[in-house]
Amino acid sequence: MQLLQLNLSSNRLDGFLSPKELFAGPPLSLGMDLSHNNLKGEIPEEISQLDQIVLLNLSNNLFTGGIPTTFTHLLSIQYINLSRNGLSGSVPVFLGHLTMLEELDLSYNNFEGGIPASGIFLNSSVVYLYGNKRLCPNFSMQAFPPCLTDTKTKKNLVLAVVLVPAIIVASLLLLFCLFSLWKKMVHTPPLHIKILNLLHLAINWIGREVFTVAHFIRRWNLQMCDCVFPQLSLMRNVLCFLTLGRRREETELFQSYQETLKKVSYGDIAKATKLFSPAHRVGSSRTGSVYVGRFKFDSDLVAIKVFNLNEPGVRKTYFTECEVQRSIRHRNILKSVTLCSSLDTENNEFKALVFEFMANGSLERWLHPEQQTGKPKRTLSLGQRICIATDVASALDYLHNQLMPPLVHCDLKPGNVLLDYDMTARVGDFGSAKFLSHDSGGLKRLVSIQGTVGYLAPEYGMGCRITRQGDVYSFGVLLLEMLTGKRPTDEMFVDGLNLHNFTNSMFPDRIAEILDPQMVHEEYHRLCAETWMESYIIPLVALGLSCSMESHKDRPGMQDVCAKFCAIKESFFKSCV
Repeated sequence: MQLLQLNLSSNRLDGFLSPKELFAGPPLSLGMDLSHNNLKGEIPEEISQLDQIVLLNLSNNLFTGGIPTTFTHLLSIQYINLSRNGLSGSVPVFLGHLTMLEELDLSYNNFEGGIPASGIFLNSSVVYLYGNKRLCPNFSMQAFPPCLTDTKTKKNLVLAVVLVPAIIVASLLLLFCLFSLWKKMVHTPPLHIKILNLLHLAINWIGREVFTVAHFIRRWNLQMCDCVFPQLSLMRNVLCFLTLGRRREETELFQSYQETLKKVSYGDIAKATKLFSPAHRVGSSRTGSVYVGRFKFDSDLVAIKVFNLNEPGVRKTYFTECEVQRSIRHRNILKSVTLCSSLDTENNEFKALVFEFMANGSLERWLHPEQQTGKPKRTLSLGQRICIATDVASALDYLHNQLMPPLVHCDLKPGNVLLDYDMTARVGDFGSAKFLSHDSGGLKRLVSIQGTVGYLAPEYGMGCRITRQGDVYSFGVLLLEMLTGKRPTDEMFVDGLNLHNFTNSMFPDRIAEILDPQMVHEEYHRLCAETWMESYIIPLVALGLSCSMESHKDRPGMQDVCAKFCAIKESFFKSCV
């Protein structure tokens, strides 16, 4: 029996790849996936023995060195993912000669130099090179500075290298002359003041011109910058010393700033949660528990997500959330305050994420208040539901169309939509999220996704690849749930009936019969029933139905959905004024 594919991803494998065990046997015809391990060393050249392989995924490891030249023998390869390693050197030209190659991910390595201009490299939509800061294309390619190959740029470079030392020498001579003249005229105050003013103007002009040239050199990331910049730095120190009162803007010109996170220990979290008291626990799942607490050094409440590392796959969930939090910034996405990766009192591994506290809890608790026994009943008006849905649509539009590489949430549901003090919605829980460029090369499009039943796109159940349209489906189900008050897993949905089909069967004439009875619509009394239904309810239900279509090809993109929601929201609040 022949082995068709080998998938050892997301384990704790370490050490070097051993060619004898992996490559000496029968050739794999589908692929090899060793991603998300701790494998190190160089990629073995013997990998070329897998000449019939279709997919190779070695991402998220510790490989170093370059890409072996023996990759030229992988004539059947269609998907290569070597992202997030420590690979270096130039991007091989021969990768462009692999005629069967459909996707190539070399992002977040240390490659440098020119990007080949042939084969697959001519299609930037299927080649991922983000995170290689020293790469430059020899042709038009977004997100990378052009290589210095044209004659004009070379002339500018030579001119800059020649002019900078000349400017420095001339400037020092000028300063020396002016300073000598000032010493001779020290007893004539009016002339003394004039010379000082002239000196100040000259220094400022020289400094500005020198640093303009310096910025030009830095912009192109040239090696000769290292030999020119010490002179510039020395000149600048002289200028700053002589001017005394000059502002220090140039000092910070090329400094990089990083956000400083608060340092939180296991002890701090234990104290903030009263030793993880059940009274402080506000939610729990297979991956961990969420506690509310307050650190002694801060007056604001925080939500602390403690990960259950005993469960398989939870460690990967933690690192995924950290990676997402590092990459995204949006007002409708739950923001982390800091993290804690340490040991507990019994020397067990402890990992937690600290988030801003969302005072109004999750959308789940508002849509289904019957579960909140012993608490005041909470309901949402139509206007609030429109605002919340618009916030969620805006967050998904950002993740899908404005973030690079795009991010798919993969588990959008009311429990993962949190509400702030002013009922602003924040999308959270990115433990199942996928960056498209990272996992785009799944084994022949097979995926393993940890979504929630009822919100998970139907194509995922058939092994289709992860796409933005999967999130669109989840959003459509969420929207229909917000309008009808029915969960997609309600016991009434049996024998092929689901929330989409149920709503569609009542649309549009009988839609009023299935609206959420908990919906408080004071606006209804200010508007006539016909206007209220036709202007807002029917368009919202239509959006929910279009987003939750069974075929992903029939669903709209989140950019269009977000634009429609903004228009509905604006119209609604204008009519209520």
